[in-house]
Amino acid sequence: MSDVSVSLSKTDAAGRAPQAAEGLAGPADFIELLKPRVMSLVIFTALVGLVRAPGDMHPVLAFTALLCIAVGAGASGALNMWWDRDIDAIMTRTARRPIPTGRVSAEETLAFGLTLAAFSVVVLGLLVNELAGALLAFTIFFYVVIYSMWLKRSTPQNIVIGGAAGAFPPLVAWAAATGTVSLEPVLLFSIIFFWTPPHFWALALYRADDYARAGVPMLPVTAGPDETRRQILLYTLFLVPLAISPAVLGLAGIVYGVVATACGAVLLHLAVRVYRRREGAAAVSAAKAMFGFSILYLFLLFATLLGEALVTRVLPAVTGLGAA
Repeated sequence: MSDVSVSLSKTDAAGRAPQAAEGLAGPADFIELLKPRVMSLVIFTALVGLVRAPGDMHPVLAFTALLCIAVGAGASGALNMWWDRDIDAIMTRTARRPIPTGRVSAEETLAFGLTLAAFSVVVLGLLVNELAGALLAFTIFFYVVIYSMWLKRSTPQNIVIGGAAGAFPPLVAWAAATGTVSLEPVLLFSIIFFWTPPHFWALALYRADDYARAGVPMLPVTAGPDETRRQILLYTLFLVPLAISPAVLGLAGIVYGVVATACGAVLLHLAVRVYRRREGAAAVSAAKAMFGFSILYLFLLFATLLGEALVTRVLPAVTGLGAA
């Protein structure tokens, strides 16, 4: 094992990863800058918006739209890492990222992110439609400037307002498919928007020391864990019926209604458990369970929406079973 790899396996007394020698960046490092786990969620929710949108979209244009939304999300992630490189080096959860470890320079990351952002917006606007391109541009701007540069370090409501950036993909995809925005994509946006605070606050409950050390005013740091638990429960109480509403309004089927109700009951149970368990290992376990299931919760909601759309719209069109 080389000296460089040995040095990268250690952290300093403050818990920060040491700087690696420059010039070691590889494809994997630039992929990491895109935040691939976040990108996968963006692609998935955008796909749901695309498939559920009315009308027929050419497969090449649909692929182009998804690609541009994915690249735009990756650009946002890279620009976020460029801006947050100082606090990323302090926080245990982020100290292994490419910039803090020196595998990619800040200048390279900035150029990479800006190039991807420009490419995604211009291609989506020119090849698909201007509304979709404009919404994608606003999404990138919102995440990088409004959330990363302003809200994240200035207010404990950073996740509440900043969550809009992660909620835009199905809205952008719907606009790409139809050239308009209607009630269903707004509901999809709202579900993700109100899901984001309890999801991230559950994580922040057991990562509060990390955020405090970096000076990020997450709610557990500024208002304390008990207020955070209360807010998690309140947002969950609002989220669960909101997530069921597409079935009530006739925008989704009975299967979605059943899944949203069942999963909502589990999520609400976990939120109540987070609210009640406030000490020691039990509190940490409850927060981790809430965080973990919240990911599954959102996935199951959107997977069901996708499945219903495939069964009722896509499969009949492909097989001809829906023809008169």
